[in-house]
Amino acid sequence: MKSKILTLAVLIILVSCGAPKTAVAPPTPAVTETVKATELTPELAEGKSLYENSCARCHKLYEPKKFTQEKWKPILERMQKKAKLDDVKMASVTNYIHSQL
Repeated sequence: MKSKILTLAVLIILVSCGAPKTAVAPPTPAVTETVKATELTPELAEGKSLYENSCARCHKLYEPKKFTQEKWKPILERMQKKAKLDDVKMASVTNYIHSQL
């Protein structure tokens, strides 16, 4: 009797382990195109780097979409002096912020 139960248990285990496995589908081209659309130009990447490195020294970074373009203007003007960024660097940061809105 024990051998029949043991044989049945082994048979059940073998059958359950042999179940067909489902394959994972490769990512769709639409996902790849979305990633390419979000790549930054060298100028925007420089602006992002300046934003992350200059602004994060004093406070947490805000997502660019948190404020409108009109609300960002006085914030960026005020922070330019504190971050000691010249007009060229500030234009790069501003362009990055605007590109993310």
